[in-house]
Amino acid sequence: MITKEDIRETLKNYDKEKLTIATICSHSALQIFFGAKQEGFKTLGIYNNDLQKKTYESFQSSTPDEFLKVSSWKDILDEKFQEQLMKRNVIIIPHGSFVEYVGSDNLLNKFTVPMFGNRRSLEWEADRGKQKEWLEKNAGLEMPKEYARNELTHGKLYFVKFGGAKGGKGFFKIRSAEQLDEEIEKIVRLKVLSKTDVKSITIQDYIPGSRYYHHFFFSPLSANGWKINSDDKILGGVTLMGIDRRDETNIDDLHRTGLNPSEMREIGIMPSYSVAGNTPLIARESQLPKIFDLADKAVKASIKLFPPGMVGPFCIETFFTPEMKYITFEISCRIVAGTNLYPSGSPYTVYAYGDSALSTGKRIAQELKTAIKTNQLEKIIY
Repeated sequence: MITKEDIRETLKNYDKEKLTIATICSHSALQIFFGAKQEGFKTLGIYNNDLQKKTYESFQSSTPDEFLKVSSWKDILDEKFQEQLMKRNVIIIPHGSFVEYVGSDNLLNKFTVPMFGNRRSLEWEADRGKQKEWLEKNAGLEMPKEYARNELTHGKLYFVKFGGAKGGKGFFKIRSAEQLDEEIEKIVRLKVLSKTDVKSITIQDYIPGSRYYHHFFFSPLSANGWKINSDDKILGGVTLMGIDRRDETNIDDLHRTGLNPSEMREIGIMPSYSVAGNTPLIARESQLPKIFDLADKAVKASIKLFPPGMVGPFCIETFFTPEMKYITFEISCRIVAGTNLYPSGSPYTVYAYGDSALSTGKRIAQELKTAIKTNQLEKIIY
């Protein structure tokens, strides 16, 4: 595994006054580039087709200063390509597409370019078993109960999902072990997912409730916001950057067909939870203490399990039940696409910072500027 010391040695050769913020042209790149430019950083976009480049050239305020093309996303791991990035003093901002296309294992073992945040957190994000160990066992967050195939009870409703940053691709509901086998066979046959993808299966209780996605930012450099305390020592601060819900295709509108899942399968309709877009959300103000408590527990546990823990943006994904309880079903340890709703800031960032134009992308750039000024880059780069 690439160590913190490896990255520290690379940073020694960087011109800290000429850092370039870079990422793949996808997911939340427009926001990342826009925020970096607002804070005076050079930007670089990685792309693999000309249509993609033309798209990012169409948003002048977010067009990266430089583009680099790869034939395949895995070419990002090529030693010569990585050398090109490091010659430009690049700091990579990982987002969902970056993690999915390059692979969390590859980022841990083959990618030597400095990245914003703690790359070990991506390992804990990608492995649902590790997520459960972190969030349920160590942080004490309530999560849906999970089952093996032989533990399924006929007639009870379960939700099935797969590992990786695939945006809900291939997820489905079942009522029996037999239905599980049928659905897996179908999504492989229809090439929705591969045989390898479906090996990383998670079966859990279906939780009736609203899905809320809470965007946070943890800074080990500042105690602004919700203070993270341990043994009377302040470890940093967490800010609530925004909240969203997600529009999913085609599951959100299949009720209009009037068909049950079995009838849909018979005519070749596969319900899909793939994320198509995001909508903004404001939580009931009385629920904010509970929301911050989720972040507090998750951050403290992360510091113990994989120090220095989550650094920068993360998202705690929950069901909000009729009993006013938050049940956590997932965590994303990097910027999420829901933050794209708030390029000019959210109501929460206005209240926290008094800055009506603070996006998560801009907040990342500000953290880098602070680290440069205070000679603390090593705290937020790995």
